[in-house]
Amino acid sequence: MTALPPGNKPGEAPEPESAVKSVDWSDYREHLATADKEGRRIWIYPRKPRGWFTNARTWLSWVLLAVMFAGPFIRVNGNPLLLLNFVERKFVILGQIFWPQDMLISAVTLLIFFMGIVVFTAAFGRLWCGWTCPQTVLMEMVFRKIEYFIEGDAHEQRALAKAPWTAAKLAKKLTKHGIFFGLSFVVGNTLLAYIIGTEQLFQIITDNPMNHLTGLTFMLLFTLLFYGIFARFREQACTFICPYGRFMSTLLDENTIVVAYDYKRGEKRGTLRRNVTPEQRRSAGQGDCIDCNQCVSVCPTGIDIRNGTQMECVHCTACIDACDAVMDKIRRPRGLIRYASLNGIERGERLKVTPRLAGYAALLLALIGLWMFLVFTRSDVQATLLRAQGALFQQMPDGHFSNLYTVKVLNKTHREMPIELKLESPTGDLFVMGASNIVVPPEKLAETSVLIELDRSVMKSGTTPLVVGVYSNGRKMQTLKTGFIGPRKDTD
Repeated sequence: MTALPPGNKPGEAPEPESAVKSVDWSDYREHLATADKEGRRIWIYPRKPRGWFTNARTWLSWVLLAVMFAGPFIRVNGNPLLLLNFVERKFVILGQIFWPQDMLISAVTLLIFFMGIVVFTAAFGRLWCGWTCPQTVLMEMVFRKIEYFIEGDAHEQRALAKAPWTAAKLAKKLTKHGIFFGLSFVVGNTLLAYIIGTEQLFQIITDNPMNHLTGLTFMLLFTLLFYGIFARFREQACTFICPYGRFMSTLLDENTIVVAYDYKRGEKRGTLRRNVTPEQRRSAGQGDCIDCNQCVSVCPTGIDIRNGTQMECVHCTACIDACDAVMDKIRRPRGLIRYASLNGIERGERLKVTPRLAGYAALLLALIGLWMFLVFTRSDVQATLLRAQGALFQQMPDGHFSNLYTVKVLNKTHREMPIELKLESPTGDLFVMGASNIVVPPEKLAETSVLIELDRSVMKSGTTPLVVGVYSNGRKMQTLKTGFIGPRKDTD
């Protein structure tokens, strides 16, 4: 649910507490802050935020950006930290290679990722969006900071936008968008490196462009995509495209910690007057909110947090820093806007584990347990043994019967792996055609033919079950089961 704290909308007279349920909130909930009544775009010029939360997010963002850009170059056991090669159907997570045969592990990994977001959203709201989402990190901590450096703070950007085109304005715009395009090229190439790998990316960059038209096309498309998002689309990527904010309302409840305005302390709002003490304000029925709109001016999505939890709020905490700075100036306690739940504001309750949150957490732990089981029981090889297509059983001169099989062995590791096949049941002989053992190159698939011979005494009528062990360096890697075709007893 979405918490709707009582209080007056900006510019309106306060409602008495008894009339809170009859307040019409549809005015701001039926349109976006970034669009006017005709649906035209309202460009947002957020003021540069400053404060403890902004500094904490900045430091965290530098760490996340370092991991993001260094990720394709980091190697774990010779493999990249993360690789999502959909073309070759090869996926690497934390240095571990996963193939289509490991799709169950990949599916569980994605479920853990999304379930983790669900648990954190149910407990702490859109913490992911404000602190770790790549869109927010790149937009607010990279592109927006560059914009502040070149064009100035919000009032300077507005003045520049309204000013006539001069050489100075053209120089600023060209510089900004040139840097934006260059950074978008770097971001796009980084994403491409996560898909095709750094080796192929360097080959595309250094080789003849005509030899890599497909790769260059994707490189250009990624660049244009990110440039469009960070130079023009911006906050609309969160409000129009990203579905997270829309299903967020199904995860929040009265106990969810969100960026919230303490309406009990702040209402009713009133302009700060000289020589009026806080005690005089309270005796006049006024709260700590002086209606300065600083929380609105710093919001990157243009909303008023005092209207309650809204879909557009990404929990960037800029409004918290802005309000805390005002509270310091008027000598009032910080926290008028803070991380809190609706029950925390109304009743002073702390975060508590509700049955729903416990259920989400239990499901997350179960998925993690399943993932660990699948990973630790996962074999380094994936082998299949099938009877050769169209081949019939043969009777050898010594009276034994033989079947021809095709064996395929996939090496999931980054090292060469010798493979030995042993017939474990029933007693018989197994011959690898052309060699005694199979050597599978790293991350490759080896295919060969295998001949199995059985004595008539161990065979059953028609089909005899076979068990073949797959060994590497003396360690059993997998057990294969198939059937051995022979004559029926009534045809002897």
